[in-house]
Amino acid sequence: MPAKTRTSKKKRRKKPPSLPPRPKAKAIAKNAFVALSSAFRRDIDARLMGFLDAKIDRTKVHGQDVVELVRSIRDLCARGGKRTRPALLIAGYRAASPSAPIDAALDAGVALELLHAYFLIHDDWMDDDTVRRGGPAVHAWLGERLHSRRLGERAGILAGDLASSYAQEALSKVEAKPARMARALACFAEMQNAAIYGQQLDIVARAPNPEKVYELKTASYTVRGPLRLGALLAGGGTGLLTTLDRFSIPAGVAFQLRDDLLGIFGDTAQTGKPYGSDLKSGKRTALLTVALKKARGKDHRLLKSVVGNQKAKRAELGRAIEVLERSGARDIVERRIEELVREAMAALRAGKLRPDARALLEGGVRAMTTRVS
Repeated sequence: MPAKTRTSKKKRRKKPPSLPPRPKAKAIAKNAFVALSSAFRRDIDARLMGFLDAKIDRTKVHGQDVVELVRSIRDLCARGGKRTRPALLIAGYRAASPSAPIDAALDAGVALELLHAYFLIHDDWMDDDTVRRGGPAVHAWLGERLHSRRLGERAGILAGDLASSYAQEALSKVEAKPARMARALACFAEMQNAAIYGQQLDIVARAPNPEKVYELKTASYTVRGPLRLGALLAGGGTGLLTTLDRFSIPAGVAFQLRDDLLGIFGDTAQTGKPYGSDLKSGKRTALLTVALKKARGKDHRLLKSVVGNQKAKRAELGRAIEVLERSGARDIVERRIEELVREAMAALRAGKLRPDARALLEGGVRAMTTRVS
């Protein structure tokens, strides 16, 4: 919580809500994407856990140290996650074909979750984050079992590599026509490459516009890639792919901007991330970039003092978060999210989509940008 200041009851202003209001039950029920995600989540989870359990059994021949690598991936995947990417893949699949057998999309969704695990594992190690989804990050999890932080970090890199390898293996086993499968594999490689390019730009922190990084790092494998992958597996044509691409970039950037806000103002019990971790790790988010431009004097110095400071105390982080609010950066980012949502919706209206497919994607962008975790 931000540090409290002494003020009289008369002068004390009402604290603004730290999150957008949770959608009401009726609104959620009317969201076609949320309904689709809920309908298939259990099946995705079962297939994902089944894949990893089989890997654990098969690696026992190599000894416990190798088994622990696989267990670390399974532990991370079993903690939850929104399964947004598989749901978007299914949305793209259904946009291309309302009646194609769903098994191919579900199996490809497992590959996406493993790719996501790979990125999370490496990202936490790079950012020196020790908590993910309410539990230890994979490198920290392995460090505990190996009784060595150094060995845990090294093993964590290998666990991420293994998750990437598993992702490719899972996708290669999806049953689809050879021509569709070839395009799907190329799409999968493209989204992974783009995310790596974006991560490089992110860690060197020299890109003048964070949104350009988000287009590569987030939109590529969170929205555009899953939608394209699903559409390709179901035989989607050029027109559909063009519409999905035009929708995906603003939707993906808006998703990441919401993530930026949740990383600072979100409830840590819901986000699964430690308080102020984005500030301590020095992430050059769009929110921070705007705040550093807007803050002046003591506020600017205070903010700079905690960015990238792993030793920053909770009270210091609280004051820095107050600066992010006071500078107007939060409101600016909220307005930008609204603009991007309008762009994504306009792309859907301009494209030739069936009403049910449009409803799925409209629900998707709403769900991604009003979430609280």
